[in-house]
Amino acid sequence: MATTVYFVEHGGTRHVLETATKTSLMRLAKDNGIPGIDADCGGECSCGTCHINLSQYWFDKLEPLSEREEEMLSMNPERTATSRLACQISVEERMDQIIVLLPEYQF
Repeated sequence: MATTVYFVEHGGTRHVLETATKTSLMRLAKDNGIPGIDADCGGECSCGTCHINLSQYWFDKLEPLSEREEEMLSMNPERTATSRLACQISVEERMDQIIVLLPEYQF
């Protein structure tokens, strides 16, 4: 069964993707040309350029941030209470219809 993911750019443009394979939100975005995810480190959780925001609903449903993810996000001046790194979130069937908000800039 496919999982639907909505990526919403800062300006409001919405991209709808479906995947049946287990992949990270970062890899899904990069493989499908979604703008706004730089992923300079390639998904190693060492740069923070795949910063995203989630609604509180989705933020609460996911695994908590790792110490490394917290460290990377702590350097981002535009971090919010529901910020995450897309490379650290693996798309699963239970995440069907997740909405991923892309920031205006990556740092």
